[in-house]
Amino acid sequence: MTKRRHKDAKQKRDGGGFIAVPLSVLDCPAYLALSPGAVKLLWDIASQLRGDNNGRLYCAWVVMSARGWHSQTTLMKAKSELLESGLLFETRKGARPNKAAWYAVTWLALDEIDGMDVKPTAFPRGAYRHLKIASLTPVSGVAAAA
Repeated sequence: MTKRRHKDAKQKRDGGGFIAVPLSVLDCPAYLALSPGAVKLLWDIASQLRGDNNGRLYCAWVVMSARGWHSQTTLMKAKSELLESGLLFETRKGARPNKAAWYAVTWLALDEIDGMDVKPTAFPRGAYRHLKIASLTPVSGVAAAA
């Protein structure tokens, strides 16, 4: 008699989607250096992934305020931090009054979507791996090894 692995799967887990993130992303210096706000924003943006829309993820105030963001300034700082870290990449520039910017996470390949301002060949997949964190020095100068 064969054992059914997924017989009681519905009782063992919550329903809904999930976000697949390699452990190499969670262990990289770029992720570890993020502020708590940037980490939350990364997960809020990544929660939009559906398998064919990496490159059309939104970070607009209308979308993020519905996810619990209360300050546009904090949102903009977190977005800038993610872009600088290489974990997020802007694929379309936004324009007023109603053209939202699009983004892609860099641990996945870019999906080809009409309307992007960047070609898939120019997408920096894995850009987060290239960030180097500057080493800290004591306030009083460089300390000698004891």
